[in-house]
Amino acid sequence: MVDLGKVFILGDSYSTFEGHIPEGYATWYYDVIRNDTDVDKVEQTWWKKVLDNTKSELVLNCSYSGTTICHTGYAGDCSNASFVGRFDDIVADGWFSNKTVDTFIVFGGTNDSWANSPIGETMTSGWTKEDLFSYLPAVNYLLKRVKDLFPGVRLICILNCDLKPEINDGLRDAAVRYGAELIELKDIEKRSGHPDIRGMEQIAEQVLGYLKGR
Repeated sequence: MVDLGKVFILGDSYSTFEGHIPEGYATWYYDVIRNDTDVDKVEQTWWKKVLDNTKSELVLNCSYSGTTICHTGYAGDCSNASFVGRFDDIVADGWFSNKTVDTFIVFGGTNDSWANSPIGETMTSGWTKEDLFSYLPAVNYLLKRVKDLFPGVRLICILNCDLKPEINDGLRDAAVRYGAELIELKDIEKRSGHPDIRGMEQIAEQVLGYLKGR
């Protein structure tokens, strides 16, 4: 069985489920049918399936529905909820001071694509907060920050299908730059842009297929 050790997930709606993410974070999936989905059990989510089929322990599922990697979301400034903002906040709060993370999974970029967040230019150092309102500086900042804070971590990025080419290329490039593994999803079944039960199964199958092939 693949050993992922202690797992941290940083994600958006695809990785949410009510009661399994931090209090106050927006979710898409609940234990009753809401939104346009048929997913109503945590066991149906891609991440629970992956955890249940690997030797692993979830440290935190830090996923928040509707969030972008960069600080520009659907309504403009979302720096309090973006991937970068959330991660920086929990680091600053000392949350990781007594925690071990062996595998860090980043599953994002979908909302950067859908919200038409600014793409910007690739940066590898010297970021200001203003730079992080654009996707390319933000995704490079995030992956470098994770690697700097957890030098031995296994960093895995999951890339959704049907996104803008510049979103895809930006994550591919950053993954190579910072030694992250990249799983590119293909042909995921969705309702209102979100994986349904079969879509969740497909994500889990593709992630597990990748992990078992390593």
